[in-house]
Formats: sequence, C-alpha cells, structure tokens
Amino acid sequence: MARHTTTASVTSGATRSPDARAHILHVTQPTDAGVARVVLSLIDHQVASGHAVTVACPTTGPLADRAARAGATVMAWESVREPARGIVAETAALREIVRSVDPDVVHLHSSKAGLVGRLTVRGAVPTVFQPHAWADQAAQGAVRVAARAWERFADRWVDVTVCGSEAEARHGVDLGVRHPEVVRNGVDPTHFVPRDRAAARARLGVPLKARVAVCVGRLCEQKGQDQLLETWRAPLVERAPATDALLVLVGGGPAEAALRTAARDLPVRFVTDCDDPRDWYAAADVVTAPSRWEGAALAPLEAMAMNRAVVGYDVGGLGAVVPTPGAVVLGDDSAALSRALNERLADRSVADQEGTHNRAVVEARFDSRATARAITALATGTLDAQAARHRGEATP
Repeated sequence: MARHTTTASVTSGATRSPDARAHILHVTQPTDAGVARVVLSLIDHQVASGHAVTVACPTTGPLADRAARAGATVMAWESVREPARGIVAETAALREIVRSVDPDVVHLHSSKAGLVGRLTVRGAVPTVFQPHAWADQAAQGAVRVAARAWERFADRWVDVTVCGSEAEARHGVDLGVRHPEVVRNGVDPTHFVPRDRAAARARLGVPLKARVAVCVGRLCEQKGQDQLLETWRAPLVERAPATDALLVLVGGGPAEAALRTAARDLPVRFVTDCDDPRDWYAAADVVTAPSRWEGAALAPLEAMAMNRAVVGYDVGGLGAVVPTPGAVVLGDDSAALSRALNERLADRSVADQEGTHNRAVVEARFDSRATARAITALATGTLDAQAARHRGEATP
C-alpha cells in the first residue's frame, strides 16, 4: 500500500527537533522543466530552514546557476538522459562527489539519478528517491521488463520513495516498491498569479480575438504533442476558421523537427526558447496537457494557479487535480479531448469560470511551499530512522 503524506502532515514518524539541521545532497540529470523546478523549490525551503544543500547535476541547462543563486553548493555531475549510456563513468563521478560532500541524506531525482545514485550509495547513506514518473513507462519490450525488475531490486537501497500523485504511487507499488509516500506536487501561488489576458497577448503579438490553446512542456514522446496536433485538426473544422484559432507549443526538445513537419498545414506557433511561460498561460483561453505518461505534471498546476482552464489526458493523476467534470479524459480518447478543447474555445466565459475555480484549488491543495516542507521532513526523518536502526529499535 502507498502511504499518503498530505502537504500538512507527514506519516514517516520523524522525530527530529525543528532546530535539527542536515546536509542534503540532491542529484539530478534533468536541469530544466519540471524536475528542475521541483529541485529549486526544495532548495529554497531547505536553505531558508538552515539546512546545508548541495546539488550534483550537469552544467548544461539553467539549474546549476539558479541553484547556486538560491544558496546551494553546486557540483558538476555530467550525465546523459539515456539510461544505458555513461553508467560506469557517471557512477564513478557520483561516488567521488558523495565522498567529498559527505551528506547526511542523498535525494535522487528522476530515473537516471535514481539508477546511478542507488548503484553508488547502496544504502550507505539515508536515501530518498523521487522518480518524477517511473522509468518503465518510457520503455518497451525487454527494456521495460528490465526497468521493472530494477525497481524491485533497487528499492532495498531506498529509505523513502516520494511520489507526486496517488497514481504514481500505485504504479510504484505494482513495481514492488515498499510503502511509497505521496506528497502532492505543487506550485508557488505567489509566483504563478493571474495576469491580464489582453496585456499578455499584446506583449506576445497574439490577437485578442483569437481562440488560443497553449501546451507547455518538453517536445518529446512523453508529453504527447504529436497526439495534440492530430486532435487540433478537429477544432478547426468544427468551430473556427483557420484565422481564428491558434495552438501554441511552448518548450524545446528532441521531437521539434518532427512536430514542425506535422504542423505545417495547421495554425500552430512554436516557442522553443522560453524561460518563463507565465505570459503564455495568461494569453491562453485553455491550457492542454496531452501527455502519454507522467508522475505528476507541474504545467497544469501552473496554469490553474494563473486562472486558466485545463484539459488533458488522465495520466499522472491529472483527473484528481483538475476539478471540472469532462476536462480530463481517458488517455486514448482523442475525440473526447477534442470536445473538451472545443467547448472552452467556443465560450471563453465558461473557460474563465473554470480557471477561477482552478486557482482556488491550487491555493488550497497544491502549494509548493507546503510540498517542500513535507518532503524535507521525510528526508530528515530518514536520519531518525537510521539512528533507531543503530540502536536496534523498530521503525515505522
């Protein structure tokens, strides 16, 4: 069974004094998009709480610089996304980092750091693993079988597995992970605040009367923009002339060339270099999340915090996040996604009413500051569990 940790309470049985401080080493291969934003949120909270924080990550991408500015020590760990490449060199490099840093807790983010980090540490240091979507979901055939077997085996070296949604935790249990903790992903509602649509469109060069759908995410198979392009043809035929509808894909990634080819005859705008998507959320009538798989996506929460309607496929627990019936549809039902888009593009007032409700939901349930507090409590709680083991005591 997955254990549920709300952002208000922690079920790990942590007993450390509020004044106790730890040295936490975060290890991540992704240095942008959702994983990096989660890491930065944790750094902000942990540094402010007096913990010493070190981040091991590649030097490409924005994370290293932003982590340093947030008060973390940054160690270069050059790693590639592909699971089968570079493991020997990456393990050796991470072993040296762990030796030099001598952390109290190692926090591994996403599949590559989870693979290399668990091989490196092997339980010698209290370890937190946060999958940000399970590796087997991105694999096929023998690779998927191997990924599933690895998770069952490597779970012995993990003190706490943190999942961003109940759906991610259930998948972990299916893999053989013991008692994953659910801490809902969150966003900062003081950063993602409502903005005026007309002003945002003026800054971005988008006509005020256009009916605009926005998709924010890395351009790759996981995020499903290819599926969205096929779905996007239906709203054009059913509801809007080509001059009145616009789909905006915000993000870069390996699928860019193929997506541009697929979008040649469609009103689609690519924004591949965007460090701050807030104006694009503000410009949207509706934000769409067509992912094939997720742990717990951040982009829908960001859009919700900015008073925007969200529609998408029910992966990564999105159906438990978006409160509007019919806004989240089954992952293989492109016709239903098309209808959901059409309804909100046809009537902006309906979409805006949903957006107002979405903002209230984020404020009540998905605040990243509460998320960071809960995850940090779980991480530092591993030290109490370790101390209890050394004393021969039973732990929860």
